[in-house]
Amino acid sequence: MRQLIVAESAGFCFGVRRSVELAEKLIAAEGSCASLGQLIHNEDVVRSLEQKGMRVVERPEELRPGEAVLVRAHGAAPAVYEELERVGARVTDATCPKVKAIHTIVRRASEEGRFVLIIGMPRHPEVEAICGWCGEHAVLENAGETKDFLERNPGLWEKPITVVVQTTQTRSNFNECCDFIKKRCTNAKISDTICLATFTRQEEAAKIAAVCDAMVVIGGKHSANSVHLAQICGEHCADVQFIERTDELELDRLRSADVVGLTAGASTPAWIIKEVRNKMDEIKNEEIKVEEQPQVEKEMSFDEMLEETLKPIYNGDKVSGTVVAITGTEISVDLGTKQTGVIPTEEFTEDGTKLEDAVKVGDTLEAVVVRVNDVEGVVTLSKKRLDAAKIWNEVEAAVEDGTVMEGVVTEENKGGVVVSVKGVRVFVPASQTDLPREAEMSQLLKKTVRLKITEVNKARKRVVGSIRRVAQAERRERTEAIWNNIEVGKRYHGVVKSLTSYGAFVDIGGIDGMVHVSELSWGRIHQPSEVVSVGDEIEVYVISFDREKRKISLGYKDPDGNPWTQFTNKYQVGSIAPVTIVKLMDFGAFAEVLPGVDGLIHISQIANRRIGKPGDVLTVGDVVDAKITAIDEEKHKISLSIRALSEPAPVEKAPVEEEETAEEPVEDALVYEVAADGTATGNAPETEE
Repeated sequence: MRQLIVAESAGFCFGVRRSVELAEKLIAAEGSCASLGQLIHNEDVVRSLEQKGMRVVERPEELRPGEAVLVRAHGAAPAVYEELERVGARVTDATCPKVKAIHTIVRRASEEGRFVLIIGMPRHPEVEAICGWCGEHAVLENAGETKDFLERNPGLWEKPITVVVQTTQTRSNFNECCDFIKKRCTNAKISDTICLATFTRQEEAAKIAAVCDAMVVIGGKHSANSVHLAQICGEHCADVQFIERTDELELDRLRSADVVGLTAGASTPAWIIKEVRNKMDEIKNEEIKVEEQPQVEKEMSFDEMLEETLKPIYNGDKVSGTVVAITGTEISVDLGTKQTGVIPTEEFTEDGTKLEDAVKVGDTLEAVVVRVNDVEGVVTLSKKRLDAAKIWNEVEAAVEDGTVMEGVVTEENKGGVVVSVKGVRVFVPASQTDLPREAEMSQLLKKTVRLKITEVNKARKRVVGSIRRVAQAERRERTEAIWNNIEVGKRYHGVVKSLTSYGAFVDIGGIDGMVHVSELSWGRIHQPSEVVSVGDEIEVYVISFDREKRKISLGYKDPDGNPWTQFTNKYQVGSIAPVTIVKLMDFGAFAEVLPGVDGLIHISQIANRRIGKPGDVLTVGDVVDAKITAIDEEKHKISLSIRALSEPAPVEKAPVEEEETAEEPVEDALVYEVAADGTATGNAPETEE
């Protein structure tokens, strides 16, 4: 043997330590006492206690009148406690807190009418005690039994079921059973009640066995956790010795192995482990190097470990532990002491969070001690109180360093609003909400806001904050960012803040820019409200800006939607288009060719005969066909003609006058000429867009 690897977790678990400690205290106080069944599954420890004054009884009726009796770590059924009371025994309860947690789970499940499935060894005293706390139940040892049982009882598939597991079971066996339960049962509530110390010991043993040529497992042959430990080592190592004491060790098998591992069950005392280890050391040659677990700098002695678990815990202490079991009402936490920590599940679900999302078995939690019950070995903890204390510290620090905090507005009151910041109520005066003077505070309800803490009075539980300070600072930052990066043509997502007769003011992220009414639409509009409303979110682009005057002109109408471009792409001189009459003048009519593009139909081009005024033939809103007779690309002007599409008027013969008519004075007239293509020239007025 060249190398020896010793498991860090070998030896007594805290539940066994607690039982032995209570037994020794009881013997010291009474001179003698009884144990209801073997205190732990280790013959040497039991024999040692018997020599000090403890005797083992199997049934309550074996007790002497008024005798002090210890209920062992495996626990007992309610009927047993009743019998002990009947015979007048003075009971000291050494039930492991982990086991007590299972009793609570199955008792409550039975009260709720749930069927209980127990994964464990049917004849083991721990399992027998658990059964006593149940109503309808079944004990299943492995996945095969679980499958067969459920196949024979299809009536349970939809029935409410609670599943627990013996504290010393293997994780793999429990998972295999649960996999089948989940497939068959639609209303199963599963509690992983395997003791964390057991799981850690098993996991560590598997890792060591995987790298060893031989393994030595020390433990009682009737100890469930020791038996399972030997089985796990056997799955990873071909040569495993399962022994109870040093004289059973086969040294020749170790001499032929290069690397040897050593572990022990939860009921194995430190002195036996030490004896076995010393014996193994004797067969090593000078080159043998003893290698402890790499993560452990120094192995604690049994006395040191025991002392560590016996440290007193007081109300108000801050403690840390590992979640070992979760039920519908409480979470069990291994604190590494003789007591088990318990946290109400409601502390994790008050805000609607699902329990399975908030905490899991194996998680490390910090909490504060609320109440210590040494009799039951239970410490009531509160994570919520510890979190609240931490948050108060954060809030107090935020006043000094100006930290911006986030919270949700939960209520409105006379002078402002209340914001919940990680559970702490922060009052924000109306003047600090960043709302206009006449605005309703209720519009902030249920909104997430950012604020600065301005005042803290922990004694009065009073905290004051300001949303306005954060909002102002953020606006200044956004404003500077915009001015540092602004350029003509740059696009922004904005919000319409106000409307005037000449345009709309748009907030583009801390700065207001103005969109002139002419930039709101390519079509003809009279008021900005025809296109946008206050509160609308719109995309705008920069037309121009003045850094010194802090003014920005914005555009809203899409440059790609320029109607003149659309017109020139669709029509040309000579094209015929349906047009809408939009305005009548003395000299002609303006008609819309496309939205945003108008052309002029000169009075001479309205009909194929002389007319007094355009209104004699046309009405605003009429839709008529017209021929495009001219296009001015530079001035964006169009000439139209209806006459060009009409038949020529018949020529009228002038009547022969018998007498010469005296000349009448001629009034001033508008003089114009019309070319052959219908274009008005001369003194005809210019067309409009």
